[in-house]
Amino acid sequence: MKQLFRTKSTESILAEHTEGGEGHGGGGLKRILNAKDLTFFGIAAILGAGSFSSLGSAIFNGGPGVVFLFIITAIACGFTAFCYSEFASRIPVAGSAYTYAYASFGELFAWIIGWALVMEYSVGNIYVSFSWSDYFTSLLHQLDIHFPAWLSTSYKEAQNGFLNQTTHAETIAAWTDAPVVGGVKCIVDLPALLINFIITFLVYKGIQESRNFSNLMVWLKMAVIALVIIAGGYLVLSKGLTHNWMPLNSNGEAHFMPNGFSGVMAAVSGVFFAYIGFDAVSVLAEESKNPQRDLPKGMIYSLVICTVVYILLTLVLSGAVPYQQFEGVGDPLAFIFEKEHLNIGWMQLVVAVAAVIAMTSVLLVFQMGQPRIWMSMSRDGLLPKVFHRIHPKYKTPSFSTILTGLVVGLPILFTDKTFVLDFTSIGTLFAFVLVCGGVLLIPARKKEPGRFHLPYINSKFIFPVLVLLSIVLVTRQNPAYWSNLTDFDFSKNSDFVAGKLSLMDLATAPISLLIFWLVMVLLSVVTFVKRFSLIPLLGISTCLYLLTGMTKTNWAWFLGWLLLGLFVYFLYGRKHSKLNRK
Repeated sequence: MKQLFRTKSTESILAEHTEGGEGHGGGGLKRILNAKDLTFFGIAAILGAGSFSSLGSAIFNGGPGVVFLFIITAIACGFTAFCYSEFASRIPVAGSAYTYAYASFGELFAWIIGWALVMEYSVGNIYVSFSWSDYFTSLLHQLDIHFPAWLSTSYKEAQNGFLNQTTHAETIAAWTDAPVVGGVKCIVDLPALLINFIITFLVYKGIQESRNFSNLMVWLKMAVIALVIIAGGYLVLSKGLTHNWMPLNSNGEAHFMPNGFSGVMAAVSGVFFAYIGFDAVSVLAEESKNPQRDLPKGMIYSLVICTVVYILLTLVLSGAVPYQQFEGVGDPLAFIFEKEHLNIGWMQLVVAVAAVIAMTSVLLVFQMGQPRIWMSMSRDGLLPKVFHRIHPKYKTPSFSTILTGLVVGLPILFTDKTFVLDFTSIGTLFAFVLVCGGVLLIPARKKEPGRFHLPYINSKFIFPVLVLLSIVLVTRQNPAYWSNLTDFDFSKNSDFVAGKLSLMDLATAPISLLIFWLVMVLLSVVTFVKRFSLIPLLGISTCLYLLTGMTKTNWAWFLGWLLLGLFVYFLYGRKHSKLNRK
């Protein structure tokens, strides 16, 4: 049992990954990225599918008040970014949260995080590929180039739409118009497959080409988003549409959160997905000129910039169009400029172009992240050596890059957007919790010039008091809060009675919240004894709270994925770990 939690010291990790050392498989990665490049990679990853696609469903669930969820999520990511920065400053090598867990929690947790990161980068790119395809075909339609629906829709999406009698014309057309070969309908999202192939080739070619391509796309994307905010914001104010920020709730009262805070939390998967990617910057440690200084800057700068952008976009969108009309809208930024709303036709075309650019840059960053996770796991013996093979000319993890392309490309044939969106968010939040927890376990160090240093704030009394005040505040605001958490008589819920929600869907939230508060109380006690630092504790707390918004389906698939990962670890990784030789 002790062998499962064996750790690697920071010194041994750095020794294994020195330039040209064994850990590089005979050659090192190119160190060419500076703070600006890393910031741009972060923006490229964050401003993508979240802003151009999932933002619409988030507004529909939470109304204008979903802006609070963006702030909460940004705060959670901010605390996590500080923890990532502390690790990146100590261990400036590829591997991200996986490598950090190896130094703090031990091998088993390192494997679990590495396995969870496959969900973030690879599975997340499946969703982005689907969204890219939607915007790309929409752009073609506006240029009067019509792509067959059965070649631009995933099989699963077309099948589910047909069985559920969707009113979406393209989905129905994909199912009814598709040719049949051997009794099977030929339905495939061809643009999603093609963009995955192109991005895989680009990442395989090298980091310099990827950097130049990413920086160009970020400039174009930011310019168009700024235009959307300026033009949309001006029209919202000039046309007197600010009343849309205070829509009527079910009681007929004007409210910024018309569906209550529970409605805001219902958008947690979509909102958190918008932030997935800022941690991908830490994966590029070995390609950074000065990772101890520049990696923290890249993560924090990109997070702050993107949070401001998301808040402004949310206010513009929810002001331009009543929040109820965003149901099923996959292109919200173009939607608000349609004839029935702000009526600027040329902006629809501009937004479609920007969306294609934005999502291409997201695909690029995520597709760069996953091979470097596998490379790090392979260096440690947890995966076969071929995973950390470096291409002699391009200096990229060649086999892992090609495999990542296959892992993203093949599921495009049999899955859909809804599934991968939820699947990705829960795995990433789980990794964030462990990264913040890992910072609490590593020994303190002296400040070194030119390196990031996470400030230590003794929370022996601060954190327990914060938890106690939170409990008091929740009780005062909602006296029935605690009784509702332990009341499992769901027959009182109208949606459950109407068959709109399952029993497990209703039960998951109270159980998750009960576990959350129990963990907070336990963490307060441990903090009082151990004198933990405040920032990592706040990172753990906020990320755990966001996890309470996940549904039972999220948890079921996530736990199943972890069990599969543990099977692989005990079958191969535990036997071949380099720590066995020490």
